[in-house]
Parts: sequence; structure tokens; C-alpha cells
Amino acid sequence: MQFIELVKIRQSVRAYKDLPVEIEKLQTVLEAMRLAPSASNSQPWKVIVVDEPELKNKVAYATFSSSLPINKFTVTAPAILVLTVEKIRLITQIAGWLKKRQFSLIDIGIAAEHICLQAAELGLGTCMVGWFNEKEISKLLNIPKQTRIGLIITIGYPENGYEIRLKRRKDYEEVVCFNNYR
Repeated sequence: MQFIELVKIRQSVRAYKDLPVEIEKLQTVLEAMRLAPSASNSQPWKVIVVDEPELKNKVAYATFSSSLPINKFTVTAPAILVLTVEKIRLITQIAGWLKKRQFSLIDIGIAAEHICLQAAELGLGTCMVGWFNEKEISKLLNIPKQTRIGLIITIGYPENGYEIRLKRRKDYEEVVCFNNYR
């Protein structure tokens, strides 16, 4: 599959089949994440694969509430990947402080997209989840107090197969300009 085709089929999946993801496919997805680039090669991530059903459901329930049920679909995913933000190299810390940028969050985003693209290539669906009860999930997964959760990704087989939805995106001219901002 050509890369642009992979990008076209990758989409957020919010309904999953009740099938576990094969360990070989999970390992391939996680290897793609491991190989992602990062500022000063800090690799400021660790991933916790949550696939034990009872624990996975507890983590899923910590992504929504009765007052804000936006992530209820997470319960249908057979696995949840919890990406933590790990300590970065001193040079990256200094550069981030000088440039007022959180390079580790940029790096987590790159690693997350590697996960999602590799999963799509394997016929798996994913959805990045940024709304969650960090305190609750950290407690459930024994994440140290000083370690933050950067992102959660649900993963599994899409309930309706890989039925590609029309992507609504801004026109090319709205997001691309050459040589100056217009």
C-alpha cells in the first residue's frame, strides 16, 4: 500500500468487534511506535497495553462520565494503549524551556500517529482519546505520581470492517501556503 493510501484509510474508530487483537499485530504496532523519531532522540514515552478485560473496562470507564459520555465507545475496544510522558534528555529540556515548547508532547503525537498508521495497515482501527480521568487511570495502572499520561489510544477490529468514511478537511489552499503566511 502506498503511504498516501494508508493516510487516506486511517480514521478514528469508535466501535469495535468483540475480538482480541493478535499479539503479533500488537507487537508490530508497538514496534512502529518504538521507532518513531523524537527531539534529541529522547523517546519520552512508555506504553501500557491494557488488554485484560476487567482492567481494560475500568480504564475505559475512566474516559467518560454520566455528565460527559463522549468516550463511551472505549468500552467496546479489546485493548487500550496508555502512553505516558517520560523524562526527557537534559538538552531537550533546555531547548524546550528556551523555545517555550513541550517537545515531549510533540514526540508523543508522532509516536501515536505511528501506532495509528501501522494499525490501519494491519486492518485494525484506533482512536486517540485525550479526555480521561488521569488520576483514576494512573491509580489503576500503578503509574508513578510524577509521570503524566499523554494520550490514550483504543485499538481493535472495527465493528463494520474498514468502511472508509468521507473525510471532511479544509481545502488545500486553506492550509498550505508557500514562502509567506497568507
